[in-house]
Amino acid sequence: MTPEFSETPQCIALIGAPVEVGTSEPGALMGPAALRTAGLVRTLRDLGHAVEDRGDVAPEALPPGATGLPAVAAWAKALSAEVEAALAAGTVPLAAGGDHSLSLGSVDGAMRHCARTGQPLMVLWLDAHADFNTPETSPSGNVHGMPLAALCGEPGFSGLFRQPAPPPLDPRRVHLFGLRSVDAGERALVRARQVGVTDMRAIDEFGVVAPLRRVLEQAATAGAHLHVSLDIDFLDPSVAPAVGTAVPGGATFREAHLIMEMLHDCGLVRSLDVVELNPFLDERGRSARVLVELVASLFGRRILDRTASPLETLPTEQAERG
Repeated sequence: MTPEFSETPQCIALIGAPVEVGTSEPGALMGPAALRTAGLVRTLRDLGHAVEDRGDVAPEALPPGATGLPAVAAWAKALSAEVEAALAAGTVPLAAGGDHSLSLGSVDGAMRHCARTGQPLMVLWLDAHADFNTPETSPSGNVHGMPLAALCGEPGFSGLFRQPAPPPLDPRRVHLFGLRSVDAGERALVRARQVGVTDMRAIDEFGVVAPLRRVLEQAATAGAHLHVSLDIDFLDPSVAPAVGTAVPGGATFREAHLIMEMLHDCGLVRSLDVVELNPFLDERGRSARVLVELVASLFGRRILDRTASPLETLPTEQAERG
């Protein structure tokens, strides 16, 4: 059966972020190209959305071979400006990466937009990892494990953001969803800063619906701009193997789609990252296609009209047997 069009067409700005300076594993810079090749733009247009592919962002004055915080800062500043401009134009920015350090730019752009409009920002971080390390706590020193700490104002990140910078992100308006791998130092920070957490233990016990519904209710009550950051390692590696920091025990294919469908239904998502796709580690493009399908679900792909319960659409006798 052919999926229906989205009932709420949107204007989407696709911004490629071929960033891999935040990680020691090469290959993430090919992520934006892989998502395009897997049909991301075509899929969203087929749903009725207006999609403007703005190409790949490029940092200014980045020395060849630069790594670490200076290189990440150059990418973050460039991407922040692109995201802020996309939001100001009334479009939904979709930052396609690229390692997770790119969220320093995308979330910073959303923070600046929200500071100007007076709307609170909430961040839903779909990830196996907390990404709340600092240069002092990180075992690896890789910046893709630090973006939330930097965005929330932890020390050790001077020079990362455009100036003047907006106030730091309130860690109580961040929710880590699908967490299953946390370093000791960031565990202490996450607790101390009162970051919201739904780990895989909670998902195993209660499923994804009840915990995510609480997050979305909080965002709706606050009237928040919801930024979603989807790391491919949120998924179980059996579903999407193209990731350099694979952690077993992640979300299933259907759990992930249900989350995306709920995010679409809530109507609060105003900006999005899709990160850590490493095509070099993929199996014939399987992971890229999975991500495209998930993004399609977030932007309204559906098989049946969900205004009624599925049981209500069955004949009476069949519903009673079910």
